[in-house]
Amino acid sequence: MPSHHNVFDEPIEICSLAPRTGFTRSGACESGPEDHGVHGVCIQVTAEFLTFSRERGNDLSTPLPEFGFPGLQPGDRWCLCAARWQEAHAAGMAPKVVLLATHARVLEVLDLVDLKAHALDLS
Repeated sequence: MPSHHNVFDEPIEICSLAPRTGFTRSGACESGPEDHGVHGVCIQVTAEFLTFSRERGNDLSTPLPEFGFPGLQPGDRWCLCAARWQEAHAAGMAPKVVLLATHARVLEVLDLVDLKAHALDLS
């Protein structure tokens, strides 16, 4: 099994088990070569971000039971793709980030300074 580290090069923490998130639905924002979207940013969802994402064609609030997706609500944590977080950041709509649960691979796309500026934790 591959080793997964956060942006501080420490073992990655769980982002959310309810709802279960992550590219592999393990609860962690694990990311590997098969994850082309780099779903490694652990965010805390806000109503504003859900609206922003829906307006850009990615409705995260509507349940899709056929895929086991309950729909997200403000306060939920979710593994978001790096490009969507960057898009939200550029628009001034970036949600808060749980750094200890954010995969190091996102640093290929995102700047750690920007992530820290939106951190729920600064561990």
